[in-house]
Amino acid sequence: MMENVSVITLFTLSGLNFTIEQRITLFVLTLLWYLLILFGNFTIIFVIVRNKSLHEPMYIFLCNLCINALYGTVGFYPKFLLDLVFSHVISYTGCMLQGFVIHSSTCGDFSILTLMAYDRYVAICRPLTYHSVMTKHRVYIFVFFSWFVPLFCMFMNTATLLGKKLCGSHIQRIYCINWNVASLACSPSKAHVAVGYFNMLFYFGHFLFVFWSYMYLIKTCMLSKENFQKFMQTCLPHLICLIIYSFSVLLDLLYMRLGSVTLSQDLFNFMAIEFLLIPPVVNPLIYGLKLTKIRTQLLNFFYMKRSVHNKSP
Repeated sequence: MMENVSVITLFTLSGLNFTIEQRITLFVLTLLWYLLILFGNFTIIFVIVRNKSLHEPMYIFLCNLCINALYGTVGFYPKFLLDLVFSHVISYTGCMLQGFVIHSSTCGDFSILTLMAYDRYVAICRPLTYHSVMTKHRVYIFVFFSWFVPLFCMFMNTATLLGKKLCGSHIQRIYCINWNVASLACSPSKAHVAVGYFNMLFYFGHFLFVFWSYMYLIKTCMLSKENFQKFMQTCLPHLICLIIYSFSVLLDLLYMRLGSVTLSQDLFNFMAIEFLLIPPVVNPLIYGLKLTKIRTQLLNFFYMKRSVHNKSP
């Protein structure tokens, strides 16, 4: 047993008991998947930043959603790839940093998705006041707080664990999260529990707001064919991404809190990383294919590149 946190300089991670052949295969697949995440999200960001016609609230929020996906996945994939090649250990500082990045990115996604829901609510339910409500100055403030609040909430969550005496150094997961570190504490941290439940209630409030806004949106769109088309074009992609992300996070959260001794390690690993696996790829794909303006700009860009290539000697 560990007597003091200062003794613990390394944590060991579980769930990586693979043969050499399996590690190589998983390394290649993970690297390809991470490159796909980078390509998809960077493409959406590039298209939005490059075209002034897309400098509208909905696309600005989408751009930040993609940036947040890159921020969150960089907290997992590079370390996971190294773990597949070398021994799966992580320093105390690295563990706390990884937990902070993954947690704050998760909350950041909910904040940005909530902003996107509010933007669609104003655009469809209050179209005459849209430009006076969603001003450029106000959009920048919204974006600032969609980053600041998750970072602050997770900083407070992580800070409650710093300096705690730990009685173990084995993390029951393939990456670090605060919940696992807290479970190693020799005595429970009341501050960590209080901050954790406050954060959950705070983001549950986000969920209630999104649920209410979409109920109102659907009710409004049923009364107008024009609004229904607008809903299908701009709200449906957001709703699909929100459902996928919420389900992914909820799946991991439920298992993390409840657990199951009968669950296989491979299934547990998948449940633990699903929100880092599916949404970062699906989000840019759905928005890139469904939103007309982005799809048009993507087609124009690749068509121009193809034309230049064909004209070159």
